[in-house]
Amino acid sequence: MASDSQDIDALAKGGRTNIAGFVLRLAARIPFLFIAGRLYGADLVGRFALAVVVVELAALVATLGLKRGLAQALASAEDRPHAHVVWDALAVAFIASIAASGLLIAFPEVMYANTQVTGLDRFLPCIIVAVAWSDVSLAALAYRHDVKAAVTARAVVEPWTISIAAWVFSFFTTKDGLVLAYVASMTAALIASLVPFLKSYGLPKGWSPHPGALFALARSNAPLAGADALEWGSRNVDRFILGLTFEPKVVGIYYMAQQVASLPQKLKTSFDPILGPVITQSLAVNDRAAIANQVRQVAFWIMAAQGGLALMGSIPGEAVMGVVGPQFVAGSYALGFLLTAEVLASTGAVCESALVYTARHRNLIISVVMLAVQIGLSFGFIMAARAFGWPEVWQAAGPALALMLSVGLTSVVKARLLGHILAAPVSPWRWPLAGAAAAAIVVGTLFTMLPHELEWAELLFGEPAIAATYLLILWRFAFGPADRALFGKMPRAEDATLPNVGAPVG
Repeated sequence: MASDSQDIDALAKGGRTNIAGFVLRLAARIPFLFIAGRLYGADLVGRFALAVVVVELAALVATLGLKRGLAQALASAEDRPHAHVVWDALAVAFIASIAASGLLIAFPEVMYANTQVTGLDRFLPCIIVAVAWSDVSLAALAYRHDVKAAVTARAVVEPWTISIAAWVFSFFTTKDGLVLAYVASMTAALIASLVPFLKSYGLPKGWSPHPGALFALARSNAPLAGADALEWGSRNVDRFILGLTFEPKVVGIYYMAQQVASLPQKLKTSFDPILGPVITQSLAVNDRAAIANQVRQVAFWIMAAQGGLALMGSIPGEAVMGVVGPQFVAGSYALGFLLTAEVLASTGAVCESALVYTARHRNLIISVVMLAVQIGLSFGFIMAARAFGWPEVWQAAGPALALMLSVGLTSVVKARLLGHILAAPVSPWRWPLAGAAAAAIVVGTLFTMLPHELEWAELLFGEPAIAATYLLILWRFAFGPADRALFGKMPRAEDATLPNVGAPVG
């Protein structure tokens, strides 16, 4: 049990480091939402959102599952230097990225549904290789428990670059400003990823690409690539569906709600850099009880944190969306569903971190089925709302409701499957969560009853009151010693390299 305790401590330290990065990302993302909403407007934001959803999917597929699969490839590498394995992965990602870029450049209409392709639109896919290489580089650093690079690249460099660039480009071109800002941010993130990567792994001396090894690496990671694409797809297919059924303005409003709701989602990714290596090392010694404990503990941390953020974002939802711009207030309905979806999805997302190693194909099948359910429900809710003559803002919230229901069911199914495989419970649910949420809802509702001219007080005083009520009850009735470990001394940025959780396997 001592080893398991050390693993939990390592997860806590890694989580603290990346949660610090999450706070930095939050601080940087809010200016981007404000700038995009106020300076570019819902139509251009919607057009940008549709293009980026396709580019990011292509970049994710181009990594071929290496964001999570690279740790296992390195752990099992016995006869090759780790630098060679990582450069093989970069070569695979480069080839896949070039293929994806060429396809989208040839058929740019895929990125710009219902709008004309002009200017620099066609060449946006050129950035795919930067996104894929950044992901692979950070995954390689995560294997060595270095999360400082991920915090710097994803939580500081990327969001601040896109915020500043969006503001600067607005003086020259509002049509292409958001796209250029996105390209600048991904390029900056790549540089911030490659510099520490080269310091850690170095140049691949004596390395040359091995087509057979490259193909085997890509083939072995196909289930992981599928799982990554399906998880990403479940969070972005709603945007694509809206692009097919509504004008860009509606997509832009929904995108802003999605961006606000996606901030809690980053809490789950805060634990990814360390959770994957910890699980693979526990699997190497067949310590399934330890894996169940790790999953259960991390899932509770994420669920508890996302629950608080969901309450803070959805109770005063109109005021939150109003900060982005008055025209985006209509997205408050979708925001409530999306934030609730993040809470419900947390268990399934953490369970998947273990299922991709213990039941790859069953996990993939579950994800495929549930994505199909989500798509079917999305179209069904939109058509039903139109048949009843409901307002367009209610119709556009249909995909968000579909996401909430599908990810909730996915969490139940994946938790039961993983619990069966590990022969141990993995559910993070604790009843004080319900009590804390109920108390916070009462407090938050009181603030929403203030007159409209005091809406600023709803945010300035209501948000802290909601958070304080929720956290106080959790701390008193739900948290144990292991949970309080997460709130230990926050590491400094320069100390963001985790201690080894044990010798790397192989």
